Amino acid sequence: MNPMKALRQYQKVSSVAQTSEASPHRLVQMLMQGGLDRMAQAKGAMSRGQIAEKGLMLGKAIEIIGGLREGLDPEKTTDTESLKELDSLYSYMMTRLAQANVHSDPKMVDEVAKLLITVKSGWDAISANDQP
Repeated sequence: MNPMKALRQYQKVSSVAQTSEASPHRLVQMLMQGGLDRMAQAKGAMSRGQIAEKGLMLGKAIEIIGGLREGLDPEKTTDTESLKELDSLYSYMMTRLAQANVHSDPKMVDEVAKLLITVKSGWDAISANDQP
């Protein structure tokens, strides 16, 4: 058996178990971390000249951010202005990652990662107990 294949299978099973037991708050944290992980993997692929892998990882990061964007629920907030700003920020992040893919620009990826880290820091500061 290929040890890397076994490790990936273990990670997949572990991740499925974590998501099935996670609160909505924790799921958002996991998505944000997943987006950051894919961006880091894309940058590694860029440095190694692995164009297909770079595109795959940036595509996954874009999908994750798109999922976060789709999860914004105007019916569950009274602060619609902040929600609109976050929606615009997610849209901007997705556009920048697409541009980073076209231009193979790790600085663009860093820019988006910093933005997502800022959003994640705010989200992490919210206690899961404060969630409805």
